[in-house]
Amino acid sequence: MHIFYTPDISFTQTSYILSEEESKHCVRVLRLSTGDDVVLVDGVGGWYDAKIQDAHPKKAILQIRNYRLQQRNGNYYLHIAIAPPKNIERFEWFLEKATELGVHEITPLLCERSERKEIRVDRLLKVITSAMKQSLRAYHPKLNSMTTLRSLLQTSFIGQTFIAHCADGERFFLNQLIELQSQYLILIGPEGDFSENELKEAFQIGCKPISLGFNRLRTETAGLEACMEVNLLNRITENSEK
Repeated sequence: MHIFYTPDISFTQTSYILSEEESKHCVRVLRLSTGDDVVLVDGVGGWYDAKIQDAHPKKAILQIRNYRLQQRNGNYYLHIAIAPPKNIERFEWFLEKATELGVHEITPLLCERSERKEIRVDRLLKVITSAMKQSLRAYHPKLNSMTTLRSLLQTSFIGQTFIAHCADGERFFLNQLIELQSQYLILIGPEGDFSENELKEAFQIGCKPISLGFNRLRTETAGLEACMEVNLLNRITENSEK
């Protein structure tokens, strides 16, 4: 199954022309030809079965044969705000795996102890898009620009907000605090952890301190652990209600 990301498509269309980049990938790289079946996804749940009508390497024309809306996994919304590690490949690994697990939104955080202070959103979006297609998902996670923790904390958020940290003090596991089938914002700091001032600011606006296990985790591992826990806790509840 060959999948192409087409965010500008509409479910009312009966045909679609792939972008020059996607046309080249379709015809030159995958060597698909007229009459071959492909799938288009719009990133917001739309799944389109299509057939190549004209295998042009710069503007491949597709005939749309069927449209359906893919059901979202779980009745919840997960936003992970995470400080990218110095090694960008480790952050790309997190984006890939979090996308496969169904994260909805990601905000790269700039913290006091951050080692990486810049990212290339265009490159990271390609990682997310590739993971979305590979995992047969029709929903494309939202990737925000890098923002400071303070700026994020000043943004209103509906739902539960958690901050994972390693400092001394009372912390809870997610299963002890989470309200299922809700909206969540989980903050993951850099490998040097959040500073004392950052934790204080987070607590002041109601962030609940959590632990993601008994071991010290790398930043990208902590982010993935949070995705897995939220996914599993909501899936257990969803299955028990059926």
